[in-house]
Amino acid sequence: MTADLDPARIIRLERVMDAPRELVFKALSDEKHLDQWWGPEGFVNETHAMDFSVGGLWHYTMHGPDGKDWPNWIRYTEITPPARIAYDHGGERGEPAHFRGLILLEDEGGKTRVSLILIFETAEARDATVDFGAVDGGRQTLAKLERYVAGLEA
Repeated sequence: MTADLDPARIIRLERVMDAPRELVFKALSDEKHLDQWWGPEGFVNETHAMDFSVGGLWHYTMHGPDGKDWPNWIRYTEITPPARIAYDHGGERGEPAHFRGLILLEDEGGKTRVSLILIFETAEARDATVDFGAVDGGRQTLAKLERYVAGLEA
């Protein structure tokens, strides 16, 4: 995995959340939670099917604030509760994955460090995704997760 984390081919975002990692993992592993917060500000999710298991598929559409629909799929490749979720991520069903994703949840004294790592085949694919706005979108997504998890705790 170290070779896969070539800085030229990854986007890595982190955020420390004031919530136990079991609660954060719960928000990442159930469609009723994911649909409430996944995606940048202004986006609304619609899950079509979800099987949260290794080899399972999450098929969903992100509805953008501009009315555009963004089809997505995630195929889970590794699930280690409550610390790690790895997956392949694509757009239209039947097309190859655009990137591999890795979500790491690290306990920091009752808080959780969430690392979202996107791994691309090439530096050019990574750069195109950065130019598309993925870094800002990822930061917004982590902020939405933090707000959502705070509401679960309350």
